[in-house]
Amino acid sequence: MTGQKFIPRADHVGSLLRPDSVKAARKQHFEEGSLSAADLTKIEDEAIIDLVKMQESVGMPVVTDGEARRSFWHYDYMGGLTGLDLEEREEGVQFAGMKLRPIFPTINGPLDFPDDHPMLGHYRYLASVASARPKISIPGPSCCHFRTALDDIRHTPYRDDVEHLMDDIIKTYQKAVQAFYDAGCRYLQLDDIFFAYLCDPKHRADKTAIGQDPDWLIEKYGYMMYESIKDRPADMTIGMHMCRGNMMSTHAAEGSYHAVADTVFNKTGVDVFFMEYDTERAGDLDPLGELGKGSQRVMLGFITTKTGALEPMDQLKRQFDRASKFADMDQLGIAPQCGFASTEEGNSISVQEQADKLGLVLECAGTLW
Repeated sequence: MTGQKFIPRADHVGSLLRPDSVKAARKQHFEEGSLSAADLTKIEDEAIIDLVKMQESVGMPVVTDGEARRSFWHYDYMGGLTGLDLEEREEGVQFAGMKLRPIFPTINGPLDFPDDHPMLGHYRYLASVASARPKISIPGPSCCHFRTALDDIRHTPYRDDVEHLMDDIIKTYQKAVQAFYDAGCRYLQLDDIFFAYLCDPKHRADKTAIGQDPDWLIEKYGYMMYESIKDRPADMTIGMHMCRGNMMSTHAAEGSYHAVADTVFNKTGVDVFFMEYDTERAGDLDPLGELGKGSQRVMLGFITTKTGALEPMDQLKRQFDRASKFADMDQLGIAPQCGFASTEEGNSISVQEQADKLGLVLECAGTLW
């Protein structure tokens, strides 16, 4: 896979409902201790083959492993970094109506991306069983900062100097980007959802309360993304997903993209943007006007993964008609607003409804372009 950079018109964010076989096997391995790691991997391998076949059967030009080997969209990757550990505690992060399982990242030493990070192997396996373009999604660089509480930054040089921490996060991600490329990856997605969180007055207030200027964070997070990916080879596509939280069909933030649009579109160097737009929580479409002319593409998430009902095609056409007043249609594409299972519990949607949603993505793309 060398040559011209691949910019999709239809895509999906990455995570898929975990098959029952995987859920049972993970419980047997992690909770009961009755299944070996090798046997768990074998069951995951078989399930991923079926997930890839499902995506390809509906015509998806891009396929993922559904994040079937993960418990969370972000923590599994973060826990594989050198210097970062995951701790389980009593109280989890609050979502609308429920709390996340109480896993907390802690930074205990210098950060680095190890040569044997598990997700390199995850990508290689996906590529070995996929006919369509394989893609892997990992959390973006801002996640290591936003999701780590001040008290959990235990490495003194980072605790005393946040910009030193951010610089080392950049170096870690530069190494990760090259490692995935060397593993054959030509389409890497960095989920940097905290740009959207920093559009929410509550989250902004929370950051202000601990002495962090939300607008400074937005600029720094844009800089971190740009520096992390700027040296990627010319044929490597970088995507970035933004949403307001997604756990078992709930959310954790709301607010228009106005505060971050210029930084996101014009200061990150990203090729493909996945933007949640399935409810009024995302605000209006005006921020799309900040998108510069060029080859960048915005995958508008008018199709929700939180419920199973299919969006009417006429409704999707009207939404794209409104979006085209702010950005050229050639720079727009379609994807669901988020993954179907940002955590292993999955959203309140059936396996068939998930496939139907992906089918609707393809139908919409075929109709409009």
